[in-house]
Amino acid sequence: MKINLKFPSTFQIALLLSLIVYLLALALTLPPDSNLARYSFEVLSFWKMGFWELLEFTMQMILILVLGHTLAMSGPVNSLLDKIASTITSNTQAVLFTGMGAIAGGYLNWGFGLIFGAILARKIGELAEVNRLAINYPLVSASGYLGMLVWHGGFSGSSTLKVAEENHFLVDTIGIVTVNQTIFSSFNIWVNLSLVTSLIIALFLLSKITFKSGYESVKGKKVSKVLAKDKDKLGLVVGGLILVLVLVDFFKIGSSGWGFLDLNFVNFALLGFGLLAFGSLNNYVAHLSEAVRGATDILIQFPFYAGILGIMKYSGLLVLIADDMVMRSGPDTFPLLSFFSAALINFFVPSGGGQWAIQGPVIMEAAGKMGIDISKMILVFAYGDQVSNMLQPFWALPLLSITGLSAKEILKYTSVFFLVALVVLCLFVWYGVT
Repeated sequence: MKINLKFPSTFQIALLLSLIVYLLALALTLPPDSNLARYSFEVLSFWKMGFWELLEFTMQMILILVLGHTLAMSGPVNSLLDKIASTITSNTQAVLFTGMGAIAGGYLNWGFGLIFGAILARKIGELAEVNRLAINYPLVSASGYLGMLVWHGGFSGSSTLKVAEENHFLVDTIGIVTVNQTIFSSFNIWVNLSLVTSLIIALFLLSKITFKSGYESVKGKKVSKVLAKDKDKLGLVVGGLILVLVLVDFFKIGSSGWGFLDLNFVNFALLGFGLLAFGSLNNYVAHLSEAVRGATDILIQFPFYAGILGIMKYSGLLVLIADDMVMRSGPDTFPLLSFFSAALINFFVPSGGGQWAIQGPVIMEAAGKMGIDISKMILVFAYGDQVSNMLQPFWALPLLSITGLSAKEILKYTSVFFLVALVVLCLFVWYGVT
C-alpha cells in the first residue's frame, strides 16, 4: 500500500510548534506547588497573553512585504527592468545582471527585491525567446532569487530594524541596538562585501557551464502590466508629502547618525516612493491589492508565533533554554551554534520576523549571560535566517509563479548559492564574533 506523505503547510507548522512548546513548558516548568491540570490551563493563559503582544510587529512585517512588492510593479521600475533586459546579449550578462539586480533590490527591501528579481528574470527570458538568444533560463531565474540571500543584513532586516525601536519587545533584555551597531557596522559591511563578491564569482562560473539550449515558450504568470494612466494625481501629492517628511527626518535626525532608521521609517518611505511612482491612487491601490495576497501567511501566523513567545516568556521556559545553551556551549562555539540553529529553524518558520520573535529572545538571553557582543549576535541570527532561504521554497513561490519554473529547476543552482554563502558566513561568524 502506497503512503503519500505531504509536507505540512507553514500554518500547520506554526500550530505544531505551538503544541511542542506548550508540552515542553508543562514538562519542564511545572512548579512544585501546582498540579498538572491547573498548570495546563495556566500555560494556555500564557499563550493567550502573548497572542496579541506582537500586533505592531505583525503589521510592520505585512507592510514591508506589501509596500516593497507594490513598488516593484510600478511604471518606473518596469521601465528600468525593460531597459536592463534589452541590453542583454549573452547568457553570462543575463545571469550577472539578474543576480546583481536581485541582490541590490534585496538590500533595499526584501519584498521589493524578491519581485524585482523575478520580473527581471521573466522579462529577460521573454526577450531571449523573441531574439533567439540561448540563455540558461533556470539559472537566470535562480539568480533572481538572490535578494533573499542578503536581505537580513540590508535595510529591511526584521531583527536589526526591530531592535532599533524604542519600545521593541526585547528592550528590557538588550536595550536599544541602533543600526549603526548592526547594519552599518564594519563587521556587517565586510561580511556583505565578501558575500556579494563570492556570489558574483559563482554566478560568472555557473554561466559558463554548458546548458541545454532551446527556445521553449516561457510559461507561468504574466508580468503585471501597469494600468492605464488616469486623471487621478493624488498619488503624486500624497507621495510627495510623505517623502518631504522622510527627508526632514533624514536631515534632522540623521545628522547624529543612523539611529532614525527603523521599520516604521522604512515603511513610511516605501509608501511615499510607491505613491509617487504610480502617481494615481487608483492604480496604486489596484496593484497593492495584488501584493496583499502574498502577506496572508504573515497575517495569520504571527499571532501564533507571539503565543509561542508568551508561553516561553511567562512560564520561564525561555530562561531555562538559554541557561541550558550557556551550559552546553561557550563564547567560542555559541555564535556558530546560533547561526546553524537559525538556518535550521528557518525551514519551519520561514518568516524572518516570526523566527526572531521565537528565537531572538533565547539567543539574546544566552549571549548576555556569556558576555558576547549583542549587536553581532543579532547579525549572526540574521545571516543564519537568510542563508537557508536558498533551500527553503516558501519565499520562492512568487518567483516560481512569475517565471513559470518548478522548484527543482532552480534548486540545483540555489543549492550552489547556499554552499558559497555558507562558507563565507561561517568563516566570519567563527573568527569575527566574540
